Amino acid sequence: MRRVMVNSIGFILGFSIVFITLGAVSTEIGQVAAQYKHTLSIIAGVVIIIFGLHLTGIFQIKWLLQDARLHGVKGSSTMAGAFVIGFAFAFGWTPCLGPILSTILGFAMVQDTVVKGIVLLAVYSLGLAVPFLLTSLLMERFLKFYSRFRSHMHALEVASGGLLIALGILLVIGRFTLISSWLSFLNRFAL
Repeated sequence: MRRVMVNSIGFILGFSIVFITLGAVSTEIGQVAAQYKHTLSIIAGVVIIIFGLHLTGIFQIKWLLQDARLHGVKGSSTMAGAFVIGFAFAFGWTPCLGPILSTILGFAMVQDTVVKGIVLLAVYSLGLAVPFLLTSLLMERFLKFYSRFRSHMHALEVASGGLLIALGILLVIGRFTLISSWLSFLNRFAL
């Protein structure tokens, strides 16, 4: 059990480094292109809408359906081997990560500091890490849950696609800041 947990942490560190680095690079590129922020927001919004339409199944983008796994990457049963596999996973597992990761990288691109871009991708990596850690701790229970949940995966994809479409529309019309006001409104109820 301990070995599985240690290897899971190595795997998570591997993909987290890649995603966080992508966030920092996206923010740097976004800062250089800041003078084109309005145009880039519209383009990013359109791309996000297209990804949302893909997730809902309205149409399919073939290159997002390709599985580009790195089958030749070998890892040992050590934390370092798991790290290498996690690193390769970040580059190769595009079908599930493509639309959501691209959206978050688009958001990182329009951040005003590299730290904010890094934080966005760190939270994304954490979101990916939680299922892996829980799976390593509760493998048997997870397999039972997943066999029941699998029938709901399409509904989850459609809901995620709808959310991406809504976010893309807000970017295109220049109203993305509405989300912060909605969240601050919800924060008042939480206190």
